[in-house]
Amino acid sequence: MSQMPHAAPSIRREAATQTLSDETLIAQVVSGNRLAMRALYARHHLKVYRFVLRILRDGALAEDVVSEVFFDAWQHAARFEGRSTVSTWLLGIARHKALSACHRRPTESLDCEMAQNVADPKNNPEVELDRRDTGAVIRRCLSALSREHAEIIDLVYYQEKSIKEIVEILGIPDNTVKTRMFYARKRLAALVAAEGIDRAAA
Repeated sequence: MSQMPHAAPSIRREAATQTLSDETLIAQVVSGNRLAMRALYARHHLKVYRFVLRILRDGALAEDVVSEVFFDAWQHAARFEGRSTVSTWLLGIARHKALSACHRRPTESLDCEMAQNVADPKNNPEVELDRRDTGAVIRRCLSALSREHAEIIDLVYYQEKSIKEIVEILGIPDNTVKTRMFYARKRLAALVAAEGIDRAAA
């Protein structure tokens, strides 16, 4: 009971941290604020994990990469210059580290070249039932895309990134982003049609 008065301010500080903007959190991380880093991690780690998982197709390795991403953010928060959103900055770090992890797996080079969107493991416990589920069909179609097309689809629809932000994350010209997006949508539509799913219903 004697510790309660001390615990309450700590809880209040942590709750207050959760409401801060990403940019404010980064500024506090630069000064070594661990609560700010914890809040940043809580806010972004799931999307970063899913993005990395779609590249690596290996849950355990994706978790390792996510840890590297946020450790890098902790160590080098001062490098964030505010020219993009914090989430775009984190995804840029994540992509670089995921591709580096791919190249460290020579025995799985084919997976690296074909790095694709995959369903969350928790979403497909029973394959036969999932085959009749529209969501599962779409996830299978996403998994058939090339890495380049899967990245674009993920960034636009799952990460909700603008063309400008995608240019920064992928390091390619905006016209290339637009062209890649066009062909990614076209390929995905063909795959969905082949599965017999009405795009309007999807």
